[in-house]
Amino acid sequence: MPAIEPFKRFSAVAVPIDITNCDTDQIIPARFLRRPKDDPDYPTFLLHDLRFASDGTETEFIYNRPPYRGGRIVVTDVNWGCGSSREAAVDALRANLIRSVIAPAFGDIHYGNCIKNGVLPVRLTAEACEKLRLLLHQSPGATISIDLPAQCVTGPDGQRYQFEIESLDKQRLIHGLDDISLTLEHETKISAFEREYLANNRWLIPKASV
Repeated sequence: MPAIEPFKRFSAVAVPIDITNCDTDQIIPARFLRRPKDDPDYPTFLLHDLRFASDGTETEFIYNRPPYRGGRIVVTDVNWGCGSSREAAVDALRANLIRSVIAPAFGDIHYGNCIKNGVLPVRLTAEACEKLRLLLHQSPGATISIDLPAQCVTGPDGQRYQFEIESLDKQRLIHGLDDISLTLEHETKISAFEREYLANNRWLIPKASV
């Protein structure tokens, strides 16, 4: 899986997915969870049972249709990513180069997993999401623009929507920081603390054997 790409301003073809309560088992079915992230088939695991029939042929699901195929922003309905806590649901989004999901509400754990892995979850009202999906259905291939520093989504018709995001989550996404790189932002302070702590607690250091 590629490193986390900083997210500042992004425009892309958007895909309307009219599913309420789309849980993580729909986003990536459980039978794929043990597959490695570098599996060349990993992109097909996203919404697999909606996109493929039992014989492996593609269905008429919207994500299979040009020009939605390859869309990098998803606009969906309420409660996207509910259900289990599987982080692989976000891995499946990333494998398809999806940078943002816009929904009225998210499963809490899935929302956090998105933030940690560089996918921007945007909460807009149910009315706004419904309007955006309608516009995307009416104009296949239409784009949506997202300005994270300004916390603004611009729809295909030019209408702008403000959204809220926690300041730390915003900075993580803008700078492309995962949990490790976020911690390493404080490496100097951590090292200084360790030196001071050991200097004041030398009894913690085992004595060399004679």
